[in-house]
Amino acid sequence: MSEKINRDDVKVVRELVKMMKTNELVEIKLKDEEKTIHLRRPEPQSEKIVQQMPAQFVNPAQGTPQTTPQPAPSQQEQVSAGQTEQDDSGMDAVSSPIVGTFYTAPTPEAEPFVKIGDRVTPETVVCIVEAMKVMNEIKAETSGVIEKVLVSNGESVEYGQELFKVKPD
Repeated sequence: MSEKINRDDVKVVRELVKMMKTNELVEIKLKDEEKTIHLRRPEPQSEKIVQQMPAQFVNPAQGTPQTTPQPAPSQQEQVSAGQTEQDDSGMDAVSSPIVGTFYTAPTPEAEPFVKIGDRVTPETVVCIVEAMKVMNEIKAETSGVIEKVLVSNGESVEYGQELFKVKPD
């Protein structure tokens, strides 16, 4: 490799690495007339896919795989789903500031941060969005009463996706 690396090259590589992390890219390649930059990182384990696929087991009596039953939606999810047809005008939305996985509670055994009917303030933590193994507490950033929970626990969320509807005070 006879090319010299300069500070601009280092800046470009740093920006590319940042872009790869932000967008969950595995590989990126840039080429111009003088240089080629090729970055590759190991592919992440397919844990998201595994989490979404139902587990299978073999019933010895039947000898055929059966799908493990999925848990029934919680009362909160059922109420939320039933309210989706209501008019949302006049309601504030709590949106995800990042891409990640939505969690209603700090641990699987803990009570949810908020439920439908709970009063929130701008500083109230309403959920966690996990991104790159970092748990990010999401605050309501508005005052009012939680009217709808728009995302299920453990569901992937996008940047700007609405998570809750809040009826303002």
